[in-house]
Amino acid sequence: MRILFVSAILVLTDQISKAAVRTTMTLYESIPVIPEFFHLTYITNDGMAFGINFPFGIYVFSAISLIFSGFLLWYLWTIKNHGIVIRIGIALILAGAIGNLIDRVFLGEVVDFLDFMIGDYHWYVFNIADSCVTVGMSFVLVDSLILERKRTEQTA
Repeated sequence: MRILFVSAILVLTDQISKAAVRTTMTLYESIPVIPEFFHLTYITNDGMAFGINFPFGIYVFSAISLIFSGFLLWYLWTIKNHGIVIRIGIALILAGAIGNLIDRVFLGEVVDFLDFMIGDYHWYVFNIADSCVTVGMSFVLVDSLILERKRTEQTA
């Protein structure tokens, strides 16, 4: 299935970017790319999105990611005749789940480094895998809320 190639390229890009950050920056180092708007800031997260954490969280999040990735692979296989928007969305979510799962399994934490801010207001520091999940969910929502309605209206 060609759509899995998209996931594989994104996982590879995510892992290469994280390896570059780990090998060229020190933990908590921040490099301004566009001052007061975008920095590369090396942090790690042993929890979930937005720093959510609890005891044994790494194992729970790893297990959930593994199960979720398996489900997404199965779902992607079952919707191979559906529209490209939903398939790209699922492929992006899968890439993000796998990218962060690799970090959790091999590093025990997830590497984050994309740091956007406006003045003193900082968004959470994130990575390419996180971006894939967010953009992928946007694609799925567009397909589910807008495109599905149009398909339903055309067949009615």
